[in-house]
Amino acid sequence: MIKIQNFIGGVLAAPLSGEYIDNYDPSTGSVYSLIPDSDERDVELAVSAAKEAFKTWSVTPVAHRSKILLKIASLIEKNLEALALAESVDNGKPLWLAKSIDIPRAAENFHFYGTGILHFASEAHPMEDSALNYTLRTPIGVAGCISPWNLPLYLFTWKVVPAIAVGNTVVAKPSEITPMTAYLLSEICMEAGLPPGVLNIVHGYGHKVGAAMTVHPDIPIISFTGGTKTGETIARTAAPMFKKISLELGGKNANIVFADCDLEKAVRTSVRASFTNQGEICLCGSRIFIEQSIYELFKEKFIKETERMIVGDPLIDTNKLGAIVSKQHYDKILHYIHLSKEEGGVIVRGGKAFHPDGRCADGWFIEPTIIENLPFDCRTNQEEIFGPVVTLTPFESEDEVLQYANSTKYGLAALLFTENLNKAHRVAAKLHSGIVWVNCWLLRDLRTPFGGVKQSGIGREGGFEAFKFFTEEKNICIKF
Repeated sequence: MIKIQNFIGGVLAAPLSGEYIDNYDPSTGSVYSLIPDSDERDVELAVSAAKEAFKTWSVTPVAHRSKILLKIASLIEKNLEALALAESVDNGKPLWLAKSIDIPRAAENFHFYGTGILHFASEAHPMEDSALNYTLRTPIGVAGCISPWNLPLYLFTWKVVPAIAVGNTVVAKPSEITPMTAYLLSEICMEAGLPPGVLNIVHGYGHKVGAAMTVHPDIPIISFTGGTKTGETIARTAAPMFKKISLELGGKNANIVFADCDLEKAVRTSVRASFTNQGEICLCGSRIFIEQSIYELFKEKFIKETERMIVGDPLIDTNKLGAIVSKQHYDKILHYIHLSKEEGGVIVRGGKAFHPDGRCADGWFIEPTIIENLPFDCRTNQEEIFGPVVTLTPFESEDEVLQYANSTKYGLAALLFTENLNKAHRVAAKLHSGIVWVNCWLLRDLRTPFGGVKQSGIGREGGFEAFKFFTEEKNICIKF
């Protein structure tokens, strides 16, 4: 059985506790590896290594930092097959999805920020004939990066790479539910020649490792992606310590389908936006609002398209949905499906656990589930489920659907489908959301800012926004 190790000061190491956590393959429900049960002592070692590495990495020429990051990108591409298999086994997602999205995007993150750092510049503000102001952006120090389980390597690199690119060093904690590809990345970093201590990976529980990172006085910056409740805890801890924080939290995203849409495109895209990665993406459109005049037609086509989403063994390419990431999350999703019925919902498709034949008979699978007849403000429509569950709700007017869409405490992403350009601009501007996709979903340009409003988070990631977050600004004024 594989024993995952921490990556501290450029070497792989066992946790100081000597204790390990069981790591499950969600598709079989069985333990297949062991994770370090690290604690504050391991975090302390990682911070010490990162502080020492910062002395040289922060002044390493940008071109040299870029070269190493591009080398890592190349090695991820070279090891795509092995990394994708590890991601599928660890997370439960279909292997074809890990091959086509997760691992290529991790490589793209290294490539994007590895080249972007060569073009990152600051501002100058001349004051006519009297003075010149210019801004320096310098690395801050040791950055704490905490990433989630749904897109493990994809989102781990999304945080770590910009921090390193601008000259910080990092102590990172991947999710204890899906640690494998972060562990494999540590081996790639050694092969690529990343200096010891620049990236340190400490595995373990959030209440031990994540908490120790958050309170550590020598980690002045925290980037976290995960649940809103954990984000609240981090904010309460970090704010009195005046740490710089970025929080990318939950979502309960609206998908608005107007009668003047391209119906076939709206249906196909909405199915993808509902059930990709078993609905375990913070950007999924789980509340679908359909204009009344096309409600029945959309529902009929949506159900028919959903029936093509085969659930089963994630290693079989014809299966579109894999396993739910953990038993705990599996139980949570089934609880919400039961709750929806108590709230008056009618399940028109799915609604049950699924038990494949063969090796995955004991895995954690749930059918793609479609529910209608629920009020917009019920718990099922207000609380984040984060699984293959969507609701269908008719609407009559723009004002009505905007009330529905904006009614939750979240505001991460939204989708809308219409062929009317004026309507697209008008409705998009009124949605309380950090991202709005019009006639598409998950079409991502890495240069654009990413993040939400309300309880979906604080700050923005992506593009040069990430570089700005991981640097400190200093204005210098020179009088002529």
